[in-house]
Amino acid sequence: MWTIAAWVLIAVIGIALASFGVTGSSLFDRVNSGEPSAVDSPSTRADHMIAESSQAGDSITLIVGNVDVADPAVLEALTPPMAQSGAVLNSTPGVASAVSPTILPNGPANPAAAPLLASNGRGLLMVVELDKPTDSGTEASTTDRVVEELDQLAATIRQDVPGATTLVGGGPLIADEIIAQMEQDLATGELVALPIALLVMVLVFAGFAAAFMPLFAALAAIAATLAAVYAMTYITDVHTSVINVITIVGVGLSIDYGLLIVSRFREELRARSFSGPHRTASLTARTLSATLSTAGRTVSYSALTIAASVAGLIAFKPSMLRTYGVAGFLIVLIALLTAITLVPACLALLGPRMVRPSVLGRVPIIGRLFHHNAEIAPETGVFSRLAGAVQAKPWVVIAGVLAILGLLGAPALHIELRNSTVELLSSDSTQRQWLDELQESYPATSTAPIVLVSTGSQEQTETFADGAVAALPEVTSVTTIPRDGYIEVDVRLETTDAQGPTARETVKQIRKMDTDFEVLVTGPAGRLVDYMDQLAAGAPWAAAIVAIATLALLFAMTGSVLIPIKALITNVLSLGACLGVLTWIFQDGHLADLLGFTPMPGIESYIVVLLMIFGFGLAMDYEMFLISRVKESWDSGLDSNAAVRQGLQRSGRIITSAALIIIVVFAGFATGELVIIKQIGLGLAIAVALDATLIRMLLVPATMTVLGQWNWWAPKPLKSVAAKLNLKH
Repeated sequence: MWTIAAWVLIAVIGIALASFGVTGSSLFDRVNSGEPSAVDSPSTRADHMIAESSQAGDSITLIVGNVDVADPAVLEALTPPMAQSGAVLNSTPGVASAVSPTILPNGPANPAAAPLLASNGRGLLMVVELDKPTDSGTEASTTDRVVEELDQLAATIRQDVPGATTLVGGGPLIADEIIAQMEQDLATGELVALPIALLVMVLVFAGFAAAFMPLFAALAAIAATLAAVYAMTYITDVHTSVINVITIVGVGLSIDYGLLIVSRFREELRARSFSGPHRTASLTARTLSATLSTAGRTVSYSALTIAASVAGLIAFKPSMLRTYGVAGFLIVLIALLTAITLVPACLALLGPRMVRPSVLGRVPIIGRLFHHNAEIAPETGVFSRLAGAVQAKPWVVIAGVLAILGLLGAPALHIELRNSTVELLSSDSTQRQWLDELQESYPATSTAPIVLVSTGSQEQTETFADGAVAALPEVTSVTTIPRDGYIEVDVRLETTDAQGPTARETVKQIRKMDTDFEVLVTGPAGRLVDYMDQLAAGAPWAAAIVAIATLALLFAMTGSVLIPIKALITNVLSLGACLGVLTWIFQDGHLADLLGFTPMPGIESYIVVLLMIFGFGLAMDYEMFLISRVKESWDSGLDSNAAVRQGLQRSGRIITSAALIIIVVFAGFATGELVIIKQIGLGLAIAVALDATLIRMLLVPATMTVLGQWNWWAPKPLKSVAAKLNLKH
């Protein structure tokens, strides 16, 4: 009882910290939604120089559309309200300047007005530049006052100019909208997924009490981890998506572990006979001991393997991925703690009642279903027959599964990776519409895909830019701008894709050019190139960490050398297929209407890394669940094929039930609006679906049949080590 009370207290404290914080700022107030960036790279050094020399902060812009700026009547209607708002804004503390064509000398005829006029002549801008912020509180207050004034101006314009449209947007508003959408998507995902997950678990466990325990553990684990992430925000920048990812993974792992612990407890409880209530406490204690020494050890091995895999993210240089690594490591370990402390405490509280008929068991039809689900899995059944069919033609099954995985994974061959911000929002988003309109109608105000920061003189830089840079095939224009301490060169390309292959290749070509002065390349293309380079540099180390941890822990569990190697190979094949399906859906645009997103020309780079790491970890869960039961049957004296049939029969129901619930949970989070949440939620759902069906039900039994006795082979020097670490489940 004290254990349950302690976890309830931890959960309450965690939720309170995440919701209200220590000083009144919640977890969502302290996270950021910025574009992922490389660390100590040419682009980050260039961005730092630009930020240091700039005297201005963010800008907020009002777009007035569907108006003819050449019409005197329109200008006459627009000028007074825009002049009045301009005067108010220019006198507002924290505002550096507010400008629009209507309040410039000579109006739209002023050359300075050209960038503020729509390219089609059907609109204009009011741009409000903020002072360089001294603290976040002052900046937020100034932003609120500017937005309020621009909203009032927009309402006046729509009233005075029939047919006029208005949009207000800017960096601070984009960040606010992304964070708000993240928070909403998290709530939506929980609202959709958790009730359905609870219903499925009620059917699986034939009762509410057993079904609620894994969800109770999930809530406690997530709350505790959110508190830890809140503390992390005082040490380093934390991206908003970290919250959603640890929530999704926390629910998935807690359900996996809870299902295994509760199912094994009920199995062990039914296997023990007792007479009289005086033996109830002893029976419960013995059952819990047997459960934790079998299922508890499997869960521990699984969690340690996943934790080690997630720790592989620390091998990457970008701080965002390191943050994911720390947060992921914490959620895995806390999910393990709830599984081996909170869930057993709840089981101890209920004891033998866990195998008594549920109230719903008395309902006709439902009662028969509950009775069937409450029973221990028979020695033969659907899963043993499936294993037998696979063993009859193992090579055909292997070839068929590999062909399917290859077909599903083929789209990954043309995958494009990128880093996005506002593009992650749905097409219905105000800020997405604002940015799309700004880029389409006001190209002069958009950020150049490639920005050069030169330490050379004005003459040297102009010679370099107008010569070598301008001569590159895709370059359409170069603009040299003197800045404080450096020369900026904006490079524009024929392509409209600022992070596409052409832009990235142009960055690499510029960086190969020899100069007598330093030229740093940044902009969307430069930042993505540096980020991808750092991902490529860290990938081998991360893969090595994952591989070594998997091989070591699976060997410790099975005493086999070949089973861990086979697990690595099958998991890689499964994840490759998952990545192909994800590319087919999100990059190629299939199912866009069904899932409610605007296709983008690539997949988020960090989402691919997270999918590989966390998807691999979830796959290892099912590998552990299956192999541990096969190993138990092998140790009992069965031959290899019989052990595989019995192991799959005993674990198949748990694997498929856990997979079904997790697919529902992950797909529930994919109902949100943000594309990155759709990508990670649906990606993990696909990974689990492929792993629980093609891999665990077909490929693993087939390969184990082909290997036969060799499944359990290990060199003699390792056999004694394996004996000491032997896991019986």
